[in-house]
Amino acid sequence: MPGTARSENPQQRSFAGLDALNSALAQDITQALRQGLDARRSASLAVPGGRTPVGLFELLSNAPLEWRRVRVTLTDERWVDPASADSNEQLVRAHLLKGAAAAAGLTGLKNSARDPESGAAASWSGLAALPRPFDFVLLGMGDDGHFASLFPHAPELAAALDPNGAPGCVPMRAPVPPFERLSLNLSALLDARQIGLLIAGETKRVVLERARTDGSAADLPVRALLRQQRVPVTVFWSP
Repeated sequence: MPGTARSENPQQRSFAGLDALNSALAQDITQALRQGLDARRSASLAVPGGRTPVGLFELLSNAPLEWRRVRVTLTDERWVDPASADSNEQLVRAHLLKGAAAAAGLTGLKNSARDPESGAAASWSGLAALPRPFDFVLLGMGDDGHFASLFPHAPELAAALDPNGAPGCVPMRAPVPPFERLSLNLSALLDARQIGLLIAGETKRVVLERARTDGSAADLPVRALLRQQRVPVTVFWSP
């Protein structure tokens, strides 16, 4: 079962700079994975792409863990070749799965299907062997309030944000290229012991504050994540 949620989501930790944030978050992720390894044969970590977590990945790659027993996957992916510079898988391989962490296994989301609609079911099936609940799910947030690839007002958004829906991968279309995306839905992301939301900068802090007020998740999808009480969410923020 996922971890017991705290009395109120989200908890927030603020740091003077990104280096201090990355250090604290790397420690939390390492501890979560170590606890997972103590409890079962392997541990699991789901991570996003984007540039913000690169420094964290570099730090985490040297964490003293039995990485050969850790399975890593992605919260979302651009429907591009895994060798592309636009690929989240490529970013994770370059910045996280090196050094000590090179021994970890990575399960990507992109497959040989022509588009995310055709490939979503196979992508989700590919995650079946990963230990769940995930020991840690790391998410980012865009200036528009999206997380993973769950974008505001997308046609599939309401179903994708249903916390009681069947967990799975959902095809999404981004407002900027590469347009075709695949994302874990909220139900899949909530199959976790804990979730960390990594954000940097004043603009995103303001968006987060808006998301904590009344309003529609269609406008700011991150509201759906913050409002649920099933899994503890901690926001890690620095200017």
